[in-house]
Amino acid sequence: MALFDCHIDGTCGHARALTYETAHGNFQTPMFMPVGTAATVKGITPKELRELDSQVVLANTYHLSMRPGADLVEEAGGVHKFMNYDGPMLTDSGGFQVFSLADTVKLDDDGVQFQSIYDGHRVKWTPEKNMEIQQKIGADIVMQLDQCAPYPAERDFVARAVDYSSAWAKRCLAAHTKEDQTLFGIVQGGMHLDLRLKSINSLIEIEDESLSNGGRRFGGFGIGGYSVGESHETMFETLGDVARALPDDRPRYLMGVGNPTTLVRAVGEGVDMFDCVLPTRTARMGTAFSSTGRMNMRNAKFAHDFTPLDHECHCYTCQNFTRAYIRHLVKQNEMLGSILLSMHNIHFLLDLMRRARAAVLDGTYDEFLSNWMNSEAANDY
Repeated sequence: MALFDCHIDGTCGHARALTYETAHGNFQTPMFMPVGTAATVKGITPKELRELDSQVVLANTYHLSMRPGADLVEEAGGVHKFMNYDGPMLTDSGGFQVFSLADTVKLDDDGVQFQSIYDGHRVKWTPEKNMEIQQKIGADIVMQLDQCAPYPAERDFVARAVDYSSAWAKRCLAAHTKEDQTLFGIVQGGMHLDLRLKSINSLIEIEDESLSNGGRRFGGFGIGGYSVGESHETMFETLGDVARALPDDRPRYLMGVGNPTTLVRAVGEGVDMFDCVLPTRTARMGTAFSSTGRMNMRNAKFAHDFTPLDHECHCYTCQNFTRAYIRHLVKQNEMLGSILLSMHNIHFLLDLMRRARAAVLDGTYDEFLSNWMNSEAANDY
């Protein structure tokens, strides 16, 4: 395979299994990507990520550009060398973080101005500046600068966000020149299917124009603006149509989603890639994922329970420690409790997607999805 080629290994209904080549190796879908916002997945070393068979790790452009700064990351040899992770990496453009700071944001056709959460200084990003920053950071996959509309939001606001995102996608694609890195476009449009389809059509037109002028194409497509406050059922009213309207020869990445049931359902709708801080954030709150649902490890019922977190799990935590011990660590606010739960929760989602891929390749994904939806865990996520 050539760099950034996508091979469809199998399908089952709408579910897909892909192999995608990057400069730091290939990855296979469906897959979950742990989030390392500041070039670190909280509580997990890069060595442990590889031992967990994590494929792609995320870092965040907003936070890295503020601290320690893109120039320093570039000086270190790029984000892979900076954090000593040798697998594929992806950087979010930081647009979600920028637009979550609505009170400090000023938007115009040229770009967006905002106030740093670190020291309060004013920053302006154009699409070109955002590409410059992400190319310095040096991940294998970068995301276009986009405007993510909150939920709920007036239709006119969402429509303007689509227009801005489309205009910025064109400028990002023109400005992106790093040969060993690829750019994903992002679909916006809130919960409005027609606006979502308009966003997709705009991205395809931008790509066609770029190719006709000897330029580049998008390496894949992010689906942004979901999991921003709406219910899961509201998201699924449009998600399948949106995913399947995208080109089928490249990955479809549902951004910011890590709920196990949502992942399994979204794979069935044609989504390939996912990321979320959920497994490590919930771990720091003392919560474990399991095949029977969420487990609050502060609960007194675990005080004398000397069994593994999850009898069906083969992660390091479950192979070596008991519920009673982990509860003790959590109650004592010991760092090790968060570490062991983070390892387990990440493994849980990585393994869930590995099993989903196997089901696609076996032609049994419908059965896999049905079994999950009828499981004890499904309604607890």
